[in-house]
Amino acid sequence: MRHLPVAALALISTVLPGLTGPGLTGAALADEVNIYSHRQPELIQPLIDAFTKETGIEVNVAFVDKGMAERLVAEGNRSPADLILTVDIARLMEVVKAGVTQEIDSAVLEANIPAGFRDPGKHWFGLTSRARVVYVSNERIKPGDVTTYEDLADPKWKGRICTRPFTSDYNVALTAAVLAHHDAAYTKTWLEGIKANLAKKPTGVDRDQVKAIWSGECDIALGNTYYLGQMLNDDEDKQYAEAVHIAFPVFEGGGTHMNISGIAMTKAAPNHAGALRLMEWLSSEEAQHIYAETNYEFPVEPGVERSALVKSWGEFKPDNLTLAEVAEQRPEALKLIEEVDVDN
Repeated sequence: MRHLPVAALALISTVLPGLTGPGLTGAALADEVNIYSHRQPELIQPLIDAFTKETGIEVNVAFVDKGMAERLVAEGNRSPADLILTVDIARLMEVVKAGVTQEIDSAVLEANIPAGFRDPGKHWFGLTSRARVVYVSNERIKPGDVTTYEDLADPKWKGRICTRPFTSDYNVALTAAVLAHHDAAYTKTWLEGIKANLAKKPTGVDRDQVKAIWSGECDIALGNTYYLGQMLNDDEDKQYAEAVHIAFPVFEGGGTHMNISGIAMTKAAPNHAGALRLMEWLSSEEAQHIYAETNYEFPVEPGVERSALVKSWGEFKPDNLTLAEVAEQRPEALKLIEEVDVDN
């Protein structure tokens, strides 16, 4: 797999003007697929390697941290990107609303991916799911002490919570779910409670919160399930990860907050056929097993088991909110986060 900067991929469409859309006129990229990815390339490398080995199709991945929809709008029909790979349902819906994706009719995708994990309009498709959970100190927190998301605002947790910034996608999505379960007034009070309970200013990523628990800076932290799996299988991070375990909080009257990683095909897609083949392959049992075993995510294809490590964390009840319901609340959730100024 080749990791190209976005500018380099953009240059491809300028230098090779025949590669301007589904009507591919040249053979230069016939056996290549270009991805704009919000996921770090190393997280998907095992999948891309397996796909290329099986099909002979090379895949170029450009990491696009911010402004993906705006970039694709600006590039228009000359965009070199075939696929968009991203995390968080709101990001998927953002690119669809920007008009830079296309509808995909695929019996394979519809058979492999349950309806709840794909767009009714056929523009985006979920590939994995993950839970937003609480990392818990093995030494300082008793089993069963962490119960609900609402309880995290209780003063009993004052000075004991760590988290990445609340303006990050994962925490905005969690706040949107709180908003969907309650209302704006409740959510604002909840955010104020979380802020009052923080051990330190929100910073870093989920892995950093595990390290903060290990060092004694806090006792519990918000995080995604798969990060702990990755740390437990990393020689440098294992000691930190072994200091915590996962608790699956629920919403009052609901379940554990879920989100997805997903994929969509761009409207420009120079290599439509190759891109569709990759999309379908990523939904296959083989790819879903790789996701489960190497990334510690939850497969979306029914029948594909979670990794042994993930299963060891125990069963939980997924929340009953749909992904679309959570995404609809995101703008208001971000507004409340900024109003409370959780990150400062």
